[in-house]
This record gives sequence, structure tokens and C-alpha cells, in this order.
Amino acid sequence: MKEMYPKNGRVILHVDMNSFYASVEMAYDPTLKGKPLAIAGNVEERRGIIVTCSYEARKFGVKTTMPLWEAKKLCPQLIVKRPNFDRYRAASIGMFEILRKYTELVEPVSIDEGYMDITESFKFGSPIEIAESIQKRVLEQLDLPCSIGIAPNKFLAKMASDMKKPMGITVLRKRDIPIVLWPLNTNEMHGIGKKTAEKLTTIGIYTIGDLAKGNEVQLKTLLGINGIRIRERANGIDQRAVDPESIEEFKSIGNSTTLPKDVSNQQELFQVLESLAETVSIRLKRKNVLASTLGITIRYKDRKTITRSKKLSNPLNHKDDMATIAKQMFLKSWNGDSVRLLGITGNELVDHDHAYKQLDLFSYEKDAKKEPLLKTLSNLREKYGKNIIENAGSHKIDSAHNVGTGTSFNKDFLRNSPEKNKEDE
Repeated sequence: MKEMYPKNGRVILHVDMNSFYASVEMAYDPTLKGKPLAIAGNVEERRGIIVTCSYEARKFGVKTTMPLWEAKKLCPQLIVKRPNFDRYRAASIGMFEILRKYTELVEPVSIDEGYMDITESFKFGSPIEIAESIQKRVLEQLDLPCSIGIAPNKFLAKMASDMKKPMGITVLRKRDIPIVLWPLNTNEMHGIGKKTAEKLTTIGIYTIGDLAKGNEVQLKTLLGINGIRIRERANGIDQRAVDPESIEEFKSIGNSTTLPKDVSNQQELFQVLESLAETVSIRLKRKNVLASTLGITIRYKDRKTITRSKKLSNPLNHKDDMATIAKQMFLKSWNGDSVRLLGITGNELVDHDHAYKQLDLFSYEKDAKKEPLLKTLSNLREKYGKNIIENAGSHKIDSAHNVGTGTSFNKDFLRNSPEKNKEDE
């Protein structure tokens, strides 16, 4: 079987669960299968936002980020459920456990998708046979559908997994790029959002093919280093390795300042925090990352220094959000004495491309208004932090929900889970 694998190069799979939240609910309650189902926060309120929906709902025009009232207007029989985070986390653990049976090189990038490097996994069969086996096991053991892309690198694997849903398996080779990818509009390319696509039109780039042949100087002037990166992607170039440890990386970006004089006026101190938040925000955006934890430092006139940190429900890099949280933390920690130094630090940084995948759907609704075209949970309130797999396992599943479905998903992953962390409640 080894001859089915390249002598030089890699074989990468991108496994992407289909309508994950809705599919988990259907696995838990089979009576929902085949029906138009949507998961939404603030179900009782008109301002609720659709987070994900079943394919049956999509046939009526229901889409992610759509206001709940509009979705119900399109599909009056739409079944709407609140999110059950514990179920989704449990299903995520189960899915990644299956993937790791084929290779140790598994990189989770969100709750419902991950990359696999199966270059050395030929004992399990050809790449297509492995993909079929994974798809079958996930369906049989978890009662969940997934789509899989097979390619020589991560970018092409991701593009391939999006091409056939649900339950698709797509092979995308470099030689296929001119025919398969280049005719597509740039906004259909992974890593390019609506705003970037609009900017590209200003220099005559409308398709992925246009981007592949684009002028490097123009692209760098327009988009900075990201312009060069997306041009490489359009040509099928992506040297990133599948890194199982990437989600565990500890990184930070911060800024602090010693005040010209000791200050005890709250408004003046708030102004300093706003300035620090702006600086940190700029640095985070330059690195194309968001902070999952925010820290502040307060040094008093007597040199006594305290630090405080807060785990964020969703990663952020916007200065206003950062300033608001920093002020709240400051007020809880400040003893009223004169301050000599203030600092703000963003910790546990996550890549922007994978960050909008949070489990806090209420923050998601607010963010969706700012970026209404973010793509489902792949583009949902951008990703949890470094410990997604470990944290997922630390949640208790309500035993009241563990009765009556008889699915393997229920048996294997919704029972006997550890106690829930208070910080996650």
C-alpha cells in the first residue's frame, strides 16, 4: 500500500463535521432527523441569531448568522433549540479520539474540524480508504456526518473538504488547481473574507486564478505580508506542517507604561488603559491573532505590583473590548492609591483564521452583527483557546439527558463524564 503514497511530500486530510451542532442534537434525539433544525442563542428573543442549521433547514434559505425571526419567516416549521455545549464538547472529544487511531499527527483547529498527516499511515490503506474508514467510524460510533478533503497540504485539504457536503470525500491535487480552484471567486477561498475580496477587486482581482497570477508588489502594498501569503495559497503552496502541539502554545502580546507622575484620578487611569488597549490591539492585529486571556498589571507608588488575569469567553483583539474588560478588572483590583505603572497583556493567543469558533453563542450574536458573513462555526466566534480538548473533557454531562436515545454517541460520550469546572459554568 506504500506505493499509494508520495515518495516526496505529504498526504493531509482535513476532517470537517457537517452542521455539527445540529447533527449532535439529531444524534442525541433521532426524532429530529430529516427535519429543519436550527441552533440559536436567545431563542425566545427576536434578536436571536442562527448559529448553525440542518441541511433540511438550508433548503428553505435558512443560513448561519441569519436573525431568528427571518429564519422562521422562511421556514415556519423550523425547530429551534438552544445550544448544549456539553454535548458538543463530548462529541468533539469522541471525534478526535477516532482521528488519533490513524495517526498521532492530528491538529485540532476548532471543535468540529482538524487536520491529519497520514503520510506514514499506509498500513491502514490508501488515503481514500482511510478517509472512508474515518467517515464510516464517525457515523457509526457518533452518529455524526463529516466531509473529508485529501490533498498534499493543509490549504488544499481545507478547500477540498468544503467541496462536497454532507458526507463528501474530495481529492484535490496540485495539478487540479487551474481547473478546480482558479475559476472560483476569491471570496470562496479559505482565508479570504468579504472585506479582503472587496479590496482585491480594486486591483482587478476577482477570481482565485487572478490572485494566483497577481502582481506581488501590488498585493503586498494592498494587504501587507498577507497579500503574498494568499497568492501562494492560490498557487497551491502551503508549507505548514500538521502540528498536534500548536493548540497548546503559550504566547502573549502586551504593553505597559510608567506614568509621568503618580496618578490616583480614576478617569486619568482609564485614559491610560484605553491607550494601552489600542497599542496591544494594533500588535495583535499585526500578528493576525486574538487573545484568549487578558491580563493587567498595576504598580503603586510604593512599588507594590499586582497582576490579574481573566479568561475570556471569546478571543478578542479589538481595542474597545479590551479597554472595557481591562477597566472592569482594574476597578476590582485597585485599592485607590496612586498608581505608578499600568500594563495590559493578551495571553493564550489564537490564530485569527481559526478563532471564530467559540462556544459562547451570545457573544457570537454580537460579533455576527459586525461581520455578518462569517462562515458558520468555521467562522464562528473565533475559536477557543489552547486547551480545547482538555477543557472539553472537564465538563459534566447532565445525567438527565443521558436516557432514551440508545445511540452509540450517547453511550460512549454522554455518560460518566468528569465534573464540570466552575469557571466554565
